[in-house]
Amino acid sequence: MRTRFEHSAGGVLSRGAGEGLEVVLAARRRRSGELVWGLPKGLVEAGEEPAAAALREVREETGLEAVISESLGDISYFYVWEGERVRKKVTFFLMAPTGGDLSLHDDEMEEVRWFPFERARRSASFASEREILERAATALRGASPLH
Repeated sequence: MRTRFEHSAGGVLSRGAGEGLEVVLAARRRRSGELVWGLPKGLVEAGEEPAAAALREVREETGLEAVISESLGDISYFYVWEGERVRKKVTFFLMAPTGGDLSLHDDEMEEVRWFPFERARRSASFASEREILERAATALRGASPLH
């Protein structure tokens, strides 16, 4: 099976602090019809920096404008799409909202909403994205992960 590489970028958009900490998750349907909740992300376009791609994708998929606070690093995984194996790297950034409206999200997302942090961690469909949420919690809470 042929393998290709993809690089995407996305963000953990957060607001509040302590017990009031919230993050945005976006939901889309898999081909099977299953609703999958995850962090907003998308492909880095040719000539585009990952940070710019992350801000663009967050705006498109959530309807919210944001600024980057810091890098949360990368995750990597494989998947198969139409008979081709894809090796994917996703670069994530911690972000704060500056404007926009969740109702302005694109049609790719079925639903977008703010979740209390603990609920977001339980709702995120992928273990790698739950790890990114932990990294965000560590950054936001001063090296003390949420439990």
